[in-house]
Amino acid sequence: MSFTPIIPMGGYGGWAFLQRTMENQQAAFEKSPANLRDEEYFRANIGKISSAEELVSDRRLMKVALGAFGLDADIDNKYFVRKVLEDGTLDTGALANRLADKQYLALSKAFGFGDFPIPNTKMSDFADKILTQYRDRQFEIAVGKQNNDMRVAMNAQRELPLLAAKNTSEDTKWFTILGSEPLRNLFQTAFGLPTSFGSIDVDQQLSVLKDKAGAIFGDSSASQFAEPEKVDELIRRFMALSQATGGISSTAPGASALQLLQGGQGSTASILSIIAG
Repeated sequence: MSFTPIIPMGGYGGWAFLQRTMENQQAAFEKSPANLRDEEYFRANIGKISSAEELVSDRRLMKVALGAFGLDADIDNKYFVRKVLEDGTLDTGALANRLADKQYLALSKAFGFGDFPIPNTKMSDFADKILTQYRDRQFEIAVGKQNNDMRVAMNAQRELPLLAAKNTSEDTKWFTILGSEPLRNLFQTAFGLPTSFGSIDVDQQLSVLKDKAGAIFGDSSASQFAEPEKVDELIRRFMALSQATGGISSTAPGASALQLLQGGQGSTASILSIIAG
């Protein structure tokens, strides 16, 4: 019988409870027979894999490989996954470098099929690294089945500090956030933006996010979220607004502002004043 994560309430109270009990709950989850079978099979067989073709031909290995990067839904997209892996990451034109979701880039880089003569699957610690990520991701999925806001927050707690600390431009970091569905969801909700936000021009989305970050946190940079305190403050806002609003309707002030942006009317500053109410 598999373990179901316990989340007694929604909002920040539920998040605080999950944080306090995370270690014990995840340990119980990982001991389920299905998870143990996945781990045993991966350990026994991943070292035998020398090519992307071999990997995508083994569904059980693919389940763990994709699951470690939150790409579980691509389990049946064999040709696409093989192309991502075979292209590697060193060529700027490689498929993984051109996709908005950078988890594909992380997947390709981790396995190394397109980057090195001998792939990383042959390294002695490879199985441990992938399985650690797989366990974390699968626990997040299980939490998300109980409360998706908690899954979004867990993803942000893991991914956002790493992204914020990268040696890239602020615009690149914000664009990466926009390209990540869970991080976009987090910021969109925490900043009180309507669901139609994603339909406006991406450069306008960037301007809105930077201006909202400056207004709320006193800093328009994405780099500020390298600090755990800032991530926690962001998650608090996300939980509070998600629980209070259940999403923003098409008649909310933010929706009107987005209509102005879509129509090319008004400055970012004036539109933000509408969103802020």
